[in-house]
Amino acid sequence: MRLSHAPLRVAIGAYILNSGLGKRGLEGEAAAGMHGMAAGAMPQLRQIPPDRFAVLLSRGEVALGAALLAPFVPSLLAGAALTAFGAGLVQLYLKTPGMREGSSLRPSQEGIGLAKDVWLVGAGLTLVLDSLVRHRP
Repeated sequence: MRLSHAPLRVAIGAYILNSGLGKRGLEGEAAAGMHGMAAGAMPQLRQIPPDRFAVLLSRGEVALGAALLAPFVPSLLAGAALTAFGAGLVQLYLKTPGMREGSSLRPSQEGIGLAKDVWLVGAGLTLVLDSLVRHRP
């Protein structure tokens, strides 16, 4: 990990790790609500039971957060994972009814929490692109 990547990776990694740890043990209505929202944007997730989805999401966030925090994980790999995770959240924002004002990209009051996740895509792409540019001959 480059020293210049450390502030970005530590800030985002700690945030995502904390989010994943907070979802441990999520079940019942809380898991069903989270699963329902995700399945509304990505119908293939309907095949996964809500409690299982919550476990997988929690573990995925913990793994991503830990990868971002671990200095031995290359920024290219951590950035690619962060970009994919952020893209999933942006897809959730774009496909969930009521998150946007009409047909525009502007978030509604309810959508602000998800719309802000576009910064994860930007941060992930920054790590990926910087890694690729620095390794070019």
